[in-house]
Amino acid sequence: MFYLLVVIQVSTGDPLTQTIALNNAVNLQKALGPGNAQIEIVAYGPGLSLLTKNSKQAKRVAGLAMYDDITLSACGNTMKKIEKKSGKKPQLVEGVKVVPAGVLRIIELQNQGYAYIRP
Repeated sequence: MFYLLVVIQVSTGDPLTQTIALNNAVNLQKALGPGNAQIEIVAYGPGLSLLTKNSKQAKRVAGLAMYDDITLSACGNTMKKIEKKSGKKPQLVEGVKVVPAGVLRIIELQNQGYAYIRP
């Protein structure tokens, strides 16, 4: 067994693609076993909807956020844009962290050796 670093990009509001991203994280975790992977899902643009309390996947996202080896990151730039446009800040699922810029976070993780997946 080996230790794997993976970043999964979610930049679409398409529910099927969002489900596949979550499935990718869970399937990798199951295949490698607990403690053998660090997975980060980074959502930005329309993909941010996956990590909000209004998402149909909110309960699943909350469950994944409890794992030590899965991180869920929301783009701060996207959140600011939504707040400016709607007057309301998006309400994220508990356990989701905010990063300054989703695209930058993906690049940072790739520079740290993370494999990149975009479902």
